Amino acid sequence: MTTPNSPDVPSTASGPLLRWLWSAYLKKHTGTMAIAVFFMLLEGSMLGALSYMMQPMFDDVFVAGDGGMLVWVGIFVVGIFLVRATASVAQKLLLIQVSLKTSAALRIDLLDRIMLQDGAFHQVHPPGYLIQRVQGDVGAVGDVWRAIITGAGRDFLGLLVLLGVAISVDPIWALLACIGIPVLVLPAATAQSYVRRQARKSRDLGANLSTRLDEVFHGIVQVKLNALERYQARQYRSLTDRFVTTETKTAFGSAAIPAMIDIISGVGFMAVILYGGSEIISGEKTIGQFMTFFTAMGFAFDPMRRLGAIAGLWQTAAASIERVKELLDAPISLSSPPNPSTPPVGVPEITLENVSLSYGDTRVLKDVSLVASPGETTALVGASGAGKSSIFNLLTRLIDAQEGTVRVGGVPTSEMDLDVLRGLYSVVTQEALLFDESLRENILLGQSDIPEEKLKAALDAAHVSDFLPQLPNGLDTHVGPRGSALSGGQRQRVVIARALLRDTPVLLLDEATSALDAQSEKVVQDALDRLSAGRTTLVIAHRLSTIRGADKIIVMDRGEVKDTGTHEELLERGGIYADLYRLQFKDGKTVIDRAHARALGKDDLSDTSSGHGWLARIRARLIG
Repeated sequence: MTTPNSPDVPSTASGPLLRWLWSAYLKKHTGTMAIAVFFMLLEGSMLGALSYMMQPMFDDVFVAGDGGMLVWVGIFVVGIFLVRATASVAQKLLLIQVSLKTSAALRIDLLDRIMLQDGAFHQVHPPGYLIQRVQGDVGAVGDVWRAIITGAGRDFLGLLVLLGVAISVDPIWALLACIGIPVLVLPAATAQSYVRRQARKSRDLGANLSTRLDEVFHGIVQVKLNALERYQARQYRSLTDRFVTTETKTAFGSAAIPAMIDIISGVGFMAVILYGGSEIISGEKTIGQFMTFFTAMGFAFDPMRRLGAIAGLWQTAAASIERVKELLDAPISLSSPPNPSTPPVGVPEITLENVSLSYGDTRVLKDVSLVASPGETTALVGASGAGKSSIFNLLTRLIDAQEGTVRVGGVPTSEMDLDVLRGLYSVVTQEALLFDESLRENILLGQSDIPEEKLKAALDAAHVSDFLPQLPNGLDTHVGPRGSALSGGQRQRVVIARALLRDTPVLLLDEATSALDAQSEKVVQDALDRLSAGRTTLVIAHRLSTIRGADKIIVMDRGEVKDTGTHEELLERGGIYADLYRLQFKDGKTVIDRAHARALGKDDLSDTSSGHGWLARIRARLIG
């Protein structure tokens, strides 16, 4: 299990990330944020007002003994806290709303971008990794961003007001209180860099954990059958231990910044007490002035600590934002042309002309040319790895060939709009993908304009009506994760009903009955025969009995077209198809030898260049 980790990639600077976030997602909420900033300013200024009134309260009331002012002082204090509470609620609600909307928009954009990527992208990025990016990283960005915009704005404005009050009392005292701040610059920068690195590692490990869970839960049957529970638990425990260690390091780095501010604050207070205390004793300053200054700076150091903590939080968010931005910026290799050609009308002919395809250094198709005639059934047969599924991927432009041309109705697929091209196909595969929704929703797939008569006709033709009475809520029965509440044959029939409703001119069948028992296969094959009527149909099948009636059979071997003809013609000529057919329906030693000698690249059964007795070993492995 691998994920595209890149912990050594240099961190993106905070400035560009903030500018990107602002222009892409926050700018549209400028009005709401402006109102929130007003309430932030109001909330922050209340602490300044409270500290500012310390001087008259001590000098004019307590020291001077004016008891009549006590009630007014009390009312003023209550008023300060009432305004502060109201402003706090207002700005938090506004900014939480902005944060949630921003996260939702980012999550939707990210999902949209990922779904546009080609098959090669999804081979490199496993589902667990992408789930962590869409859910975990965007969620982390939302949580931290909410903390930043609610905390940083309020605390920064409050800090400015409180420092203003402190400076108004005595600028020298204020300077002494902040004397140690320059010492913080280098350690704080080092701590932030450390937090960013650990946060990136943590996000990668989180993706690995999600991928592991995805694999375990989707493969739970195989886990149980192979007694892999303890092994998978050990693997998950190992990843979890590394994740906990990295998260602890991240928390340590984040906590170090406010801790350093505490130390510097203590040094600053000591300097003020030593210098200012002598002025109070000598009568140059009053107790009220000292209390105003002390209260203002006491209040100021608290938002300074929170701002220091937010600096660590930002590094965590920045690591997630970098990950998200990498996916959003990933190029789309397959897209519609700027000026697409007019799509074909009616039932089209499908042709491949000298098509070659490679995955990296592996050659999958070699100069393949074939024709699937309109309204006929064309079958592709051959051993696994012969290139049959790659042809389907080329037809639907899940991938593009490096050489040659794929045409549908005479139009190159590369010149057609992607949505229009894929709208020409109905696809039924051996993996009948259903969603954890109702049976009706799985068949309609968002179509709301399907008449009930048309839906019923599709259900009847696909033999879905046969098992509907067995379901507790009929069409409104939820089919469970990946259709787990239905049998394999029932799932296939649902997919066929879905294809019937699409009513497309081209039908692609990829091992549609390979995983079914004989009884289910008969029912599903009957539904497929109805579905293929009047359509250009391409079939991939290992069970040759299902394609005996095909209008044309194309035999493939190691990425090349080796033979073409009807079932009878291919049997009469002999060769690969005849060997495959007899291998499935007869127990012939010579047939096994010939088929597997060819699969191993040996044209002469007597060839022993790879070692004495290789045919005997193959025969023993296959038969015994």
